[in-house]
Amino acid sequence: MKTRTPISVYIAVTIGLTIMAFEMFAQDANYFSSPYFWVLLIIATILLLIMNSIGDLVENESFSRLTEEEKKLYLEEKKVSYFQKLWNSAFKKQSQSEEKDILIDHGFDGITELDNSLPKWWIGLFYFGCIFCAVYMIAFAFTDYAHPDAEYDKETKTMLASIQEFEKTAPTINLETAKYSADHIAEGEQLFKTNCVTCHGDGGKGGIGPNLTDTHWINVKEKSVFKNVFWMLENGSPNNPTMRPFIKEGTITGRDAEKIAAYIYHINQETAPITEAQGGAQPQGEEVKWENGNE
Repeated sequence: MKTRTPISVYIAVTIGLTIMAFEMFAQDANYFSSPYFWVLLIIATILLLIMNSIGDLVENESFSRLTEEEKKLYLEEKKVSYFQKLWNSAFKKQSQSEEKDILIDHGFDGITELDNSLPKWWIGLFYFGCIFCAVYMIAFAFTDYAHPDAEYDKETKTMLASIQEFEKTAPTINLETAKYSADHIAEGEQLFKTNCVTCHGDGGKGGIGPNLTDTHWINVKEKSVFKNVFWMLENGSPNNPTMRPFIKEGTITGRDAEKIAAYIYHINQETAPITEAQGGAQPQGEEVKWENGNE
């Protein structure tokens, strides 16, 4: 008659499997606050307790049928804790008399083999791994769990929502408060590619719109090139309706315009101009000598 696994082990395993299932299949990550999660755990625990009570009845009935010697051996075995038995099954070394009982009847060059049973912890991990893989494959095939694209979309939506929330409370950037920062150049380049490259070409070399890397400008409304670009993005061009007032239309925010202006300042003042020989558009407007500074 073998001793039984404690009910606490079954409850712990059930809790672990339940959490794993909710982690994979639940659409809401806050499943700990879900009543379904706790109701399921309570029902599972009650069923386990009922099964344990039935097991106690069966154990008592089986125990009553044992001989006195068998009862004594069973009670001695029961004194050893469950986890101690697991430890012993994994690391206990057999005595010479025990080895004779599990010695396999073949060998080579004096080397013999013992028919050891696999440790219970190893078997348990093996079955757990099989169950986990099966559940994981089902979750991966039929839900969004562990899908990189779904996780990326979710994180992107969260990030955009936080940006929108920040924009609601962040100070408004306008012509007076806009300031140049070299840290904005990289983001400004990406915004330029999204909103400006159709007319002004790659790197601001010009196309339908004028070359933004040379010293000639059609519209001069401010004393510095940074502020002038911001003014154009806010108000548009009085000479060309194609150059729309992006900020006033709501296409971009003042914060976006600040970054685009930083990028255009960079390609106009800090890098060499793209000449006609290099594929740039010919100069348009008047030659301008901007004041020093980028504010």
